[in-house]
Amino acid sequence: MAKKTVALGIFEKYLTLWIAICIVTGLLLGRFLPDFGRYLDSLKYAQLSIPIGICLFFMMYPTVVGIAFTDIKKAVRKPKPMLFTIIANWVITPPLMTLYANLFITDPFQRAGIILLGMSPCTAMVMWWIMLAKGDLAQGLINTAINALLMLALYAPQSAFYLGVSGIPVPWDLIAMSVIIFIALPVSLGAVSRKLLIGRKGKEWFGHTYLGIVRKISIIALLLTLIVMFSFQGEIILNDPLLVAYLAVPNLLIYATMITITYGISWLLNWDYATSIDTTLIGSSSHFEVAIAVATTLYGLNSGAALATVIGPLMEVPLMLFLVRFGLRTRQYFPRNKNFVT
Repeated sequence: MAKKTVALGIFEKYLTLWIAICIVTGLLLGRFLPDFGRYLDSLKYAQLSIPIGICLFFMMYPTVVGIAFTDIKKAVRKPKPMLFTIIANWVITPPLMTLYANLFITDPFQRAGIILLGMSPCTAMVMWWIMLAKGDLAQGLINTAINALLMLALYAPQSAFYLGVSGIPVPWDLIAMSVIIFIALPVSLGAVSRKLLIGRKGKEWFGHTYLGIVRKISIIALLLTLIVMFSFQGEIILNDPLLVAYLAVPNLLIYATMITITYGISWLLNWDYATSIDTTLIGSSSHFEVAIAVATTLYGLNSGAALATVIGPLMEVPLMLFLVRFGLRTRQYFPRNKNFVT
């Protein structure tokens, strides 16, 4: 048991280094082996990148396999955090992202891509960040699933309204695949494997051995995701870093604003840390696959809109890592009233 604790400590201590190495590796692959990035990007089904889809699934399964059904039932009885994430994602973020895009981006196509990013709450990688930040996984799963389903009804009209255009295409197949691959399938497999393994091997083996193994797999999946993701656009990023920095401005502002709003209000509402960090992570991240698919369909693969939607997730990874570390360092301040009963 001591060895496992040391191994986990080493991973957490050097996580920033591993992520940085993978980001640089992806960028260099995209810059010096652009055909490799293009080939990986061409591997798609229902507009979903197959390599990224596989990696995200193996990130998602380890985060949900440890969730007991009783935890989910408790999470359902706490509707306020869920309502808050809905308000953050669908009421606050869209007009703010539109405002920032119009203030800082002059090219109309690049501006459209930034706005499309603001319309799509994250449905997959956010669960991994919740696990890393020691949040409430059951609550996070419920909130993420609800926001994913709301995309079916709200994404098109919201995007049409803020872009000022009609006929926004809804990537039904992509959203459906995301819900199936990143929520329904891992949750179902997690529940079945949890029940079978605990029945055969016992709770202690499941908690100490099996979860340790699958979480190492999730770490590998995260690092591979970063390599693949950054290899897609490594050539553009390294050839024109000033453009990347320019497009990053509204993204940085929206993350900073939403983190301040969600984490601050959670603290004022006297919520516990796990609930607060869940709300903040879900309320400040985006589902870049949907934004990229819509931007490509509306404006073309080589458009400024498509490029702008790619910059968002590239900024999001280091920002989410920062938020995880920030949350862990400030969790002692939640709840404000230490006599608060969760």
